[in-house]
Amino acid sequence: METVDATLRRLKDERDEADRRYNEALTALDRALPGSREWPSPAAALDDSQLAALNQEWAIIPGPPSSNGWRGRLTGFIWRVMAPYLERQLTFNSRLIDHLNRQAAAARVAHKSAQEDTARLRDHAAALTEFHARLLVYLQQVTAYVDTRDRDAAGGALVLNASLSGLAENFGKHWESLTVRDARRDARADKIAAEQTELRTLVGLAQQATIAIKRELESGHGHHGELGHGQHGEHGEPRHGHHGELGHGQHGQGQPESVAPSFRSLDSYKYVGFEDQFRGSRDAIRARLESYLPFFAGARDVLDIGCGRGEFLELLAAAGISGRGIDLNHEMAELCRARGLDVTEGDAVSYLTSLPDGSLGGLFAAQVVEHLQPNYLLQFLELASQKIRPGGRIVLETLNPACWVAFFESYIRDITHVWPLHPETLKYLVLASGFTRADIEYRSPVPPQDRLQTVAQLDAGAPSTRTDVADLVESFNANVDKLNARLFTHLDYAVIGAR
Repeated sequence: METVDATLRRLKDERDEADRRYNEALTALDRALPGSREWPSPAAALDDSQLAALNQEWAIIPGPPSSNGWRGRLTGFIWRVMAPYLERQLTFNSRLIDHLNRQAAAARVAHKSAQEDTARLRDHAAALTEFHARLLVYLQQVTAYVDTRDRDAAGGALVLNASLSGLAENFGKHWESLTVRDARRDARADKIAAEQTELRTLVGLAQQATIAIKRELESGHGHHGELGHGQHGEHGEPRHGHHGELGHGQHGQGQPESVAPSFRSLDSYKYVGFEDQFRGSRDAIRARLESYLPFFAGARDVLDIGCGRGEFLELLAAAGISGRGIDLNHEMAELCRARGLDVTEGDAVSYLTSLPDGSLGGLFAAQVVEHLQPNYLLQFLELASQKIRPGGRIVLETLNPACWVAFFESYIRDITHVWPLHPETLKYLVLASGFTRADIEYRSPVPPQDRLQTVAQLDAGAPSTRTDVADLVESFNANVDKLNARLFTHLDYAVIGAR
């Protein structure tokens, strides 16, 4: 909403602009006023001083001779020879005189009409000049008239402006007070929202703890296992990975190390609640994992390592692909089994070791390998190569540490992450473990609005300056593109290996 002061300033600017246009128009009119000028006289009257003489003397040929004798006969002979030519001359003279008499009459009428038209034009021009002069005087008086009326209304305007200014000042103070109150209310609302979020988290943890205790009491024994280390939403938003960590390193003889005694299955509910808060709904995860199904088309006996809540196992079943899962997190395994999924609780290396060679049609692990110690990861890949049948696929999705956003915003957020894996490194390890082919697919690109932005070309005036600015902008945008290629690429990648 426009303030009173802004309205007054706008009205004054409009008035000044109107005055400027009026004065310019009045000046242009004054300059266009035609001045006095000399009108040309009509053409001179026809000179007919010789016309009367021509009318009298045009018949210059005498009649035929009448003398007798030889003189008469000679004269008659000559007359008969010359008479036709003399008669033609006489006819020409007659027609010429008639034409001159007609033109003289028309010229007299035209000269009289021109004199009358000239007189009328002079009178009209004089009247038009007088009108222009009177119009200019009138327009000049309009300015004085309007100014007088403005001065007459100035007193009321001053009072009105003073009242409006006072009202605007009071309104501004009131608005400032309301703004402060709104800020305080928003701060209180944000605090309440944060407290509600924290309360929901605590309630969720309490619920998970209650379920875990109840399950353990009903089972009649204290099952021990490590708190799962699966991904929880690698980028601080709903994610599409899996969740239970499957190994924690190796002992010197190549056997998986024992589960740390400080972690009990009764504590695994904490990671379940952690995932429920940060990972996203099961439907959202299913939608993100669905693009991996084509890699296992026509396969059977697909193993989902770190299956978490079982979203990918459900997708396999819906596509008619037989599959099973394994997860180290006790609560995750229980949740999957409660939904009728074939899930085993345990670590990857131990489970794969127990399988016959060539018994798997494919292996899937999303957001798992970054939770494994290097030695354990190598042993896991070696076993995967042995257990997958020829033609089968292995799909390993993980966070992309080559993207700084993914590393600093996501990787270091999860305390269960053990080792970041560069895309080329993981591809090399897959090939080195016996797979015949491995490809990298980058996923989850950083949204354009979250990347560094380039600048448009600027108009800097002179051509030389524009060239300098163009070079500077081009260099700046090139550096922005380089930084985007380093910092803001893809948050995830997947290595797809073929056996």
